Amino acid sequence: MADRLTRIAIVNSDRCKPKKCRQECKKSCPVVKTGKLCIEVTSASKIAFISEELCIGCGICVKKCPFEAIEIINLPKDLDKDTTHRYGPNTFKLHRLPVPRPGQVLGLVGTNGIGKSTALKVLAGKLKPNLGRFNNPPDWQEILTYFRGSELQNYFTRILEDNLKAIIKPQYVDHIPKAVQGNVGQVLDQKDERDMKQDLCDDLELNQVIDRNVGDLSGGELQRFAIAVVAIQNAEIYMFDEPSSYLDVKQRLKAAQVIRSLLRPNSYVIVVEHDLSVLDYLSDFICCLYGKPGAYGVVTLPFSVREGINVFLAGFVPTENLRFRDESLTFKVAETPQESAEEIETYARYRYPTMTKTQGNFRLRVQEGEFTDSQIVVMLGENGTGKTTFIRMLAGLLKPDEENLDMPEFNVSYKPQKISPKFQHSVRQLLHQKIRDSYTHPQFVSDVMKPLLIEQLMDQEVVNLSGGELQRVALCLCLGKPADIYLIDEPSAYLDSEQRIVASKVIKRFILHAKKTAFVVEHDFIMATYLADRVIVYEGRPSVDCTANSPQSLLTGMNLFLSHLDITFRRDPTNFRPRINKLDSTKDREQKSAGSYYYLDD
Repeated sequence: MADRLTRIAIVNSDRCKPKKCRQECKKSCPVVKTGKLCIEVTSASKIAFISEELCIGCGICVKKCPFEAIEIINLPKDLDKDTTHRYGPNTFKLHRLPVPRPGQVLGLVGTNGIGKSTALKVLAGKLKPNLGRFNNPPDWQEILTYFRGSELQNYFTRILEDNLKAIIKPQYVDHIPKAVQGNVGQVLDQKDERDMKQDLCDDLELNQVIDRNVGDLSGGELQRFAIAVVAIQNAEIYMFDEPSSYLDVKQRLKAAQVIRSLLRPNSYVIVVEHDLSVLDYLSDFICCLYGKPGAYGVVTLPFSVREGINVFLAGFVPTENLRFRDESLTFKVAETPQESAEEIETYARYRYPTMTKTQGNFRLRVQEGEFTDSQIVVMLGENGTGKTTFIRMLAGLLKPDEENLDMPEFNVSYKPQKISPKFQHSVRQLLHQKIRDSYTHPQFVSDVMKPLLIEQLMDQEVVNLSGGELQRVALCLCLGKPADIYLIDEPSAYLDSEQRIVASKVIKRFILHAKKTAFVVEHDFIMATYLADRVIVYEGRPSVDCTANSPQSLLTGMNLFLSHLDITFRRDPTNFRPRINKLDSTKDREQKSAGSYYYLDD
């Protein structure tokens, strides 16, 4: 019986259609045939109910369901008594909770759909934990008794007795204009409880949009506005769900400094972040979440920042002696094999000329450059420096100011920054229409589609996909189109930490095997350094006058870019991931005095 309690049955309410399939799951269940109600479907029920106590885990119902609506998952032992919250029968459940500490920043890291947002709602007091008893929810006295002896008992007691105020910055900032009316300055004036409006506008670069309507803001401006709205209010619990989306590297560091400035001896700050270098810079300690997306999530005990991120990347929790991922993730820069001089000679070389482009008040100068096939060129610069403009000029979508310029013609595949789905049919039909030859080719399936988990999206409607799912499909479409140059604008947007690393490996492997060239715009520093063979650094005043330098080596390009930002990076000795040095730390001062802003040694 103990084994049966460690099993979870998930029924997808969007897919399950018991009336259409004539209850195939119930007919096929061997436990039902013995006369026990393991699978129950009444005439009034919209979805099937599976009893987790009676289920023997045979998996026959999973195979028989024509809509692939059922999942039977074996849980790690001893988790059943640790259930914090469950939404209902055969739905997602969260085991344990992160433990916030006053005066410190708690960072949460884990894949999408693993329970990070659920944990935030519980810790904010917006969702009462039911300890897994969705039919008979406990009262607060019982909940406090359950957490007795842990730091969470004190935390929930403070929420109940002191009436702590909690504010959450939402994950999807593009939904904000639907809920908030008026211009930026008016909204900030209404919320300004700490008399910090001017300081925050300076730090988050909001002065130039202060008179603009919230509905007219770009993604990056909305993100900075959302962070300002949270930081400007008086509260005891501040929560930030993915504060770095849409921001460039400089803005991410500024946002991190603003978030850390909210720390007080009695306040709590909790951050969910997928950019691991920003999470490292921001947090004082880390809780990892592992499990099965959409089915269950488990929160680990708190770790130090370095150890916590390394546990997540290794896929192994030493405190529980548990492996939750088959392979560990590393960031060796020399992922591509060292080519011999003879191999390099065989590469095709391409040149583009010096050119300029003026758009309104903005002027971009592009210095002439050269690139080869089997190479990834990463573009580094702040938002508004003309990275997308240069990509569109290479693609032939924008003409340079010089009319008689000898611009080479490239066959180009372009993944834009913003993906707006208009296709009204399934992902399968979209791939069939756009990349018919590629998506049936065995090499493309194994190199691109399988790692990006496209197969499980095939029968979903394109307009119903989430942001991360859309991003993966867009990457697949871009790489599937035959081209000389692949122009990929912000491939990490909406992807979680694990998916970002997988996407980087997919792009790198594809470009190497296909002997093509890729130009990538990327603000996630770990992803950018992993991908880059060469870098183009953008300098100048954003949105006014900027210059795109010629492509240069990873080391010299990173050093130039980081010297503008006045930050230094070292590498972790365990998995070689880049880590930001704390400002004015011993390591930071040493590297700056040596002029080594980007440290490559192990």
